[in-house]
This record gives sequence, C-alpha cells and structure tokens, in this order.
Amino acid sequence: MAMVSMKFFVPSLNSPNLRPTKRYSGMAVAASNQDAVALGVTVTQGEGNLPKLLLTSDHGSEAEIYLFGGCITSWKVPSGRDLLFVRPDAVFDKKKPISGGIPHCFPQFGPGIMQQHGFARNMDWSLVESENVEGNPNVTLELKDSPYSRAMWDFGFQARYKVVLNTKSLSTELKVTNTDNKPFTFSTALHSYFRASITGVSVKGLKGCKTLNKDPDPKNPIEGREERDAITFPGFVDCIYLDAPNEVHLDNGLGDVISIRNTNWSDAVLWNPHLQMEACYKDFVCVENAKIGTIQLEPEQSWIAKQHLSIA
Repeated sequence: MAMVSMKFFVPSLNSPNLRPTKRYSGMAVAASNQDAVALGVTVTQGEGNLPKLLLTSDHGSEAEIYLFGGCITSWKVPSGRDLLFVRPDAVFDKKKPISGGIPHCFPQFGPGIMQQHGFARNMDWSLVESENVEGNPNVTLELKDSPYSRAMWDFGFQARYKVVLNTKSLSTELKVTNTDNKPFTFSTALHSYFRASITGVSVKGLKGCKTLNKDPDPKNPIEGREERDAITFPGFVDCIYLDAPNEVHLDNGLGDVISIRNTNWSDAVLWNPHLQMEACYKDFVCVENAKIGTIQLEPEQSWIAKQHLSIA
C-alpha cells in the first residue's frame, strides 16, 4: 500500500504546545473539523481543562496522553479494559505531577539534587508529530530546556517521546539529545502504574537479578539477589532490579498477563505502597523500566530506549 504524507496545522485549544509541525501518513481520509492531526488522534481537553490527546485504533484500542508531563493516563484494549491506573488522589492542576498512568522520571530517578524524579513530569510537552499507519495512530511529543528546568539542571536538551498504539500493544520510544556545548549526566525511568488486584499480582522474569531493596530504609537499600520465579506483593514493596532482562511478565490479578519488553532500559523497579496508600494500594502495581545508573551524553549525542507493552 502506498504511503501518503501530509502536513497539517494543529488546532490551538489555547495551548502554545500544539505546534504546526504535524504529519499524517497512511490512507487518505476526508478532511474533518480537526484537519490538524492524523486520523485516530484527537486533541481535546481533559481533567482540569488540560490539553489531552486521544488515540483511537481502527481495531478498538484507545490511549490518552496529557501534554502536562507527557503522561499516558489510559490504555484500553479492544475489550474496553483499561490496563493502566490513575490514583484517586491524582490532581490535574499543574501544581504537582499526575499520579498514575506512565509518568516520566527525568533527568533524575528518585530523590537527589532536584525535585523527586526530576522535572519532566512537571512540565508541558509539545505535540510535534502525529501519524496513522494502517489504522494505528502514533504521536511524538517533545520537551526542551526552559528557565524552569535550567533553574534545577542547567543544560540544554531535547527529549522526544513517541507513543504508538496498536490493537493489543502500546509502544514508546524516548530519545534524549544533548543540545548543550558541554556534557551532562542523567538517570531516568517510566514510572508505570498498572491496574491490578494486588493479592493476585505476580511478576515473572526477574529471577537471578541483583536487587536493591529499599524496604525498610530507602536511603540505605539492601543488596541482594532475586531467587523467586514469581514475585508477589503481600506487603510494602520498593525494589530495584539491576541488569534486568528485556522482558518480564505481569499477571495483574484481573485476568490479564501483560508482556513488558524493553530495549536499552537496563533496570526494573517494582513498587506498591501497601498501607502508605490505604485507599488504593490494592488496585495497582508499579512495574517500571528504568536506567538507574547515570548516562553521560556529550554534545549532540543521543540516548534512546524503547518500551513495548502487550497482551496476548
């Protein structure tokens, strides 16, 4: 099938982060009232009137992405089940990150010299491209340095985040480029929240990994090695798995087994707050792809990591 590539202007929705650099490629379609973005991509207003992208596949799957934080907040498979989780205490007022979905941790994972998990989840990302390929939409978001970021981390950078929705999968690619004239280091993660029934949850594929267990003291993690075939969550869990494999399997306790594959995310993190979040801990689990050790980029160098979530 021949591919068609067209450029469109994006509707403003009163947001400076919807810029006229969008591309549609795929089958030609009739113009719609939002002839600014690709078929299957809708620009709308979400909670708190924040700009939100709705991705809809021809095959019945859906995803929602907020430009604030570049945060994917929903991934619905054709059955209608949402496999991601947003906490009931989440706020959409830009005063704090969106608590749930797939938030970014960048340029710092965890505590450190700047705010917890860095600033990327607290900034507005821009929509720079949208496409539709054989009925499956994808978008590319961008984050660049600003006075806000430079007050915490004084470097020029560009982060591009591509999200691809397919029938039974959701894929992302994060590309970080050093646009400064000096090198910098960073750490990063995708802090993914999955809908779950915690008493039935298990994660397989991490046996043999070196672990840094942050329970009971997150400031002094205990080194160890994972010996279990299936990791369960009977209580509080906050554990880093170093040099993790490129695929783990999450049984969410609700009848879904989710394959979590990655390229170049070298580590994994499992987290459930248990009674620290009594209102909702039974309803989710975090299985995160991460790069715990620092990455150094010279000027003009880039680092790329991919994540692929899928169900059978």
